[in-house]
Amino acid sequence: MIGRIRGKLVEKQPPDILVEVGGVGYELQVPMTTLFQLPELGAEVSLVTHFVVREDAQLLYGFIDERDRSLFRQLIKVSGVGPKLALTILSGMDSASFARCVQRDDISSLVALPGVGKKTAERLLVEMRDKLKDWLGQSDVGGGVAAAGLAPVAVTDIVADAEGALIALGYKPAEASRVVAAVNDDSIDDSEELIRRALKSMVSA
Repeated sequence: MIGRIRGKLVEKQPPDILVEVGGVGYELQVPMTTLFQLPELGAEVSLVTHFVVREDAQLLYGFIDERDRSLFRQLIKVSGVGPKLALTILSGMDSASFARCVQRDDISSLVALPGVGKKTAERLLVEMRDKLKDWLGQSDVGGGVAAAGLAPVAVTDIVADAEGALIALGYKPAEASRVVAAVNDDSIDDSEELIRRALKSMVSA
C-alpha cells in the first residue's frame, strides 16, 4: 500500500499529475480541489495517497490533506460510487462543502455533478450522514478551497486543457465547451483558474 508520496512535481495535465521520486515518475489522479493547491512545476510536493488495484490497472490517487483522502475512502464505500465518481465529487466541491450538502440534505448541488443522478445523490445523503459523524470532527466545515501555492502553468491552449479536464471528470464535451466559453475572459491566464471557474459555475447553476 502506498500511503504518501513526496517528490518533484514534473507534470500537470488535469486531473493527472506526475511526481518524480528518486528518478521514478509516479502518475497520480487528483481532484481539482487538490490540483488548485499544488505548487509550481519543479517544486517539491507531498501528497497522501490511495492505491487502487484492478484486474486491468493499478491506480494511484493523490490528495493535499488527510481530510480529502478520508472522504474519498468513505465515498467509494457507498454503493454505486467508484473511485472515478468520488474524484469527480471532490473536484466539484471540497470536503467541507460536501459535508454541508449532507447536513442540509442538499440534493440539487450533488446532482449538478456529472454521473450523480437523483438516486445516487439520495443514497449519498443517507449513507454518508452516519459516516460523516466521525469525519466531521476532523473537518473544518466552514472552510473552502484554499489557493495557497497556486502558480500559473505554461500551457499552449488553456481552453483545450480546461475542456479536457472537465471531460476527464465526466462532463460531456459539448457541456464542457459551453461552460468554459461562458466563464472565460481576458483576466484568466492559466487553465487551473479557468477550470476552477467552470466547476463553480456548474455546481452553482
